[in-house]
Amino acid sequence: MAREKLAQAKADAAKRGNLPRREPRRKARGGARRENGDPQLFGRAIADLLADRGWERPAKVGAVFGRWVEIVGPDLAAHTKPESFDDGEVLIAADSTAWATQVRLLARTLVRRLNEELGDGTVTKVKVRGPQTAPRPSGGLRVTGRRGPRDTHG
Repeated sequence: MAREKLAQAKADAAKRGNLPRREPRRKARGGARRENGDPQLFGRAIADLLADRGWERPAKVGAVFGRWVEIVGPDLAAHTKPESFDDGEVLIAADSTAWATQVRLLARTLVRRLNEELGDGTVTKVKVRGPQTAPRPSGGLRVTGRRGPRDTHG
């Protein structure tokens, strides 16, 4: 009965155009080869996906931005934040002009440290942006006009 069912299934497949394989499957040289439906390790699947889509470098940059405290230290990380990475240039925002100056002084060290994490030559420049303050609003209590010659206030 099983042979009849198998013969029937083969006949149905032939009618649909799905002919069974004539030759046996060959094993890949140099180790096992993954077939489409075979399970694989999650980390390997993610690495393959990143490589296939060309997302390896953006993923590494995101990981560095996520581990900013570990890379630059808690003191610097408390007052700075990486904002973007574009064409070898990292934009870092500082919360005060004093910390922006400090980051500018440490730029070479930061480039070296980031290249240790991302690969040599990935980061070529560190650009620092100080605090963003809005212009002082004008209002009814403000004096308009020019300052006087001895005006030292404001």
